[in-house]
Amino acid sequence: MIKMSNIHKAFGANKVLKGVDFSLNNQTVHALMGENGAGKSTLMNILSGIHQHDNGEIFVDGTSVNYKSPKESEQAGIQFIHQELNIWPEMTVLENLFVGKELTTKFGKTDDKKMKAEALKVFNRLDFHLPLNKVAGSCSIGEQQMIEISKALMTDAKVIIMDEPTAALTDKEIDKLFELINQLKSEGVSFVYISHRMDEIFRISDEITVMRDGVSVMHKHTEDTTYNELVHAMVGRSLEQQFPDRTVTPGDVLLEVKALSNDTFGMKGINFNLRKGEILGFSGLMGSGRTEIMRSLFGIDRGVKEVVIEGRSVTIKNPGDAIKHGLALITENRKDEGLVLDASIKDNMTMANLKSFTKNGYIVNQPLELFVDQMQQRLSIKSDKNLNVGALSGGNQQKVVIAKWVGNGPKVLILDEPTRGIDVGAKREIYNLMNELTERGISIIMVSSEMPEIIGLSDRVYVMQEGQIKGELKGKHISQENIMTLATGGEINE
Repeated sequence: MIKMSNIHKAFGANKVLKGVDFSLNNQTVHALMGENGAGKSTLMNILSGIHQHDNGEIFVDGTSVNYKSPKESEQAGIQFIHQELNIWPEMTVLENLFVGKELTTKFGKTDDKKMKAEALKVFNRLDFHLPLNKVAGSCSIGEQQMIEISKALMTDAKVIIMDEPTAALTDKEIDKLFELINQLKSEGVSFVYISHRMDEIFRISDEITVMRDGVSVMHKHTEDTTYNELVHAMVGRSLEQQFPDRTVTPGDVLLEVKALSNDTFGMKGINFNLRKGEILGFSGLMGSGRTEIMRSLFGIDRGVKEVVIEGRSVTIKNPGDAIKHGLALITENRKDEGLVLDASIKDNMTMANLKSFTKNGYIVNQPLELFVDQMQQRLSIKSDKNLNVGALSGGNQQKVVIAKWVGNGPKVLILDEPTRGIDVGAKREIYNLMNELTERGISIIMVSSEMPEIIGLSDRVYVMQEGQIKGELKGKHISQENIMTLATGGEINE
């Protein structure tokens, strides 16, 4: 049993935790919820020894503790699976699973045979199959997430902290993970479960603690609360509806992609179009090729394609060509591909469109500062604009990436998992921004694993299956049943 009492933590003048109380009972899944920046990850970083608290006490089974490092907390049986994955990209899957904990023979040599057997044992429990010699950096985000989960399960953990563990997983993988959580719970393991997915919280958790602005504002048994009560506790107000009303009628075809092929990903002869002011959804199971299409279109990955923008054929061989022709891409991996973590909020927001703020070759500060202030206000990014982006929560980092590309004035904005790991309040802000952008004539392609997001926002949906577009859905035909039927290889009888 863990009890954290009156925990305070400040980073310089920024008070992140202001007297938080949190308890974790035996054999319990305790959901920890709150908006991005509420202090959830900081609280768990203190528990696991990554940060030291300024005031307060931590008790484990009645004994006062203060872990000085993650190694100490791991030795005590506390494992933390972070939202931002700790993968060594140049190493293999097997090497990642045992990094720093290699098994050896009696002669002191690495025992690959034993490590492979242990790894496969955990993979089989998760019903997850990935070549152990595959380079981890070439794995998808979802596969990397499963590697991290597998790594935690290979220890004799008494407490497992999971921060957005299902953000990039398929429904099948989520089901398997939840089965395993329930099994481990029955064996005496407790979980702290951080997630913004409400359906998961009500499905897997026993208790819920909500944090807001650095304090704990609610603690209840899951069965004793409701969706609306949780949202109100998290954001301090009610959200009248999750998705904004679509007021835009898409116009003429703005973008046409013809015969897009990429042998590496098994894609051949893919055709689709995008209308002006449209939100076009791309759905499908993980590994179906949604992200790969966007990377090929944007010129990141090699591939053959014909691209027509506003009736004119254009050549896109690299991201520079794509940007020149009015395309912008927000990738699913914001940390490695969307941001310069050591640069400020202001620099990250403006680096893609500095030409807009220059005159005679010099940067004009006033319009640049005004743009940054407006975007911070519009997206509710409350931190100092000179703060390094690496210090922000995952949700606020995503907002900075969106602001960067919006400021570039694109014709087409491609959003790959735009709200992954973002709380309900921030999601609504991003949904409103997407709606406003389409009202201004910008067209949006949205790749998302969240079914409600696809259904609630898209004017049309293309469903992917094994590297091909399996079908197109419009209007009332955009439903969970139809999307899953196509995504799993079925046919729709209209």
